[in-house]
Amino acid sequence: MKDTRMMRTTLEHELAETRMRIAELQETFQEKPGYGLGRGSPEATRREVDRALLQRLRERAESLEQAMLRLTEGSYGICTQCGKPIRPERLAVLPDTQVCIGCAQRN
Repeated sequence: MKDTRMMRTTLEHELAETRMRIAELQETFQEKPGYGLGRGSPEATRREVDRALLQRLRERAESLEQAMLRLTEGSYGICTQCGKPIRPERLAVLPDTQVCIGCAQRN
């Protein structure tokens, strides 16, 4: 029970940080970049990098939400591929992982 509370706290913290970073990046998209004529624009490049980062952060937030759901359902920490427990050390590093290290290495 204590481990469940600790994992929920970890997941909630990770999700809050991820959502905060999403909000910060979305703010940058409110400003229109100044594109230079005839030359590559560092602002345009930065915007594309930010767009990719934003997509990755949205995927991470969804993954964390799914992990919290699995925690509530009682399936958190069980590999979705082989059904074996995921080692606590792996969950400590990747709290939203759905697969054990063995299955991750096979894929």
